[in-house]
Amino acid sequence: METLIHYEKNNAVEILSQTLKQILTENTVVLCIGTDRCIGDLLGPLVGTMLEEKNFRFPVYGTLDEPIHAANISNAVKKIYRRHPTGLFVAVDASLGPKNYIGTIRIKKGPVFPGKAVGKTLPPIGDISITGIVDKSGDNSYFSIHNIRFGLVHKIAKTISDALLLATYLS
Repeated sequence: METLIHYEKNNAVEILSQTLKQILTENTVVLCIGTDRCIGDLLGPLVGTMLEEKNFRFPVYGTLDEPIHAANISNAVKKIYRRHPTGLFVAVDASLGPKNYIGTIRIKKGPVFPGKAVGKTLPPIGDISITGIVDKSGDNSYFSIHNIRFGLVHKIAKTISDALLLATYLS
């Protein structure tokens, strides 16, 4: 199972929500990974905050006020997994990819690998991953994620959060 769609596509929210509707269960827990200290890594906490502001019906962890990032990810995830032992964990994170895929949102079975694009080794997170490609991958990935436009990240985050919200209304 994999869905790949650009956020600008007219029916992106609907297509993503149809995929999510088939995945989400009453035990869904959303983990939004990233930090507000770097625009390129802001996608997760932005999605988490958008969901929280809309009173998303499932637990959401990782917001602008309480991000889950490289420095706290191991402890945060252990606590969350203990709190939700039967959870279906949906991880949301920014990613890098080919230049022509910037703006693409990907939903797939399997975890996200936080920090991989910038050479960090962090634990894989989630049963399902939702990633938004915010910039091209390459040799300057660390530098690159600091020069991404907020507008792009915001539009991708809005598409993801709207799709998650719509999926819960459809199921």
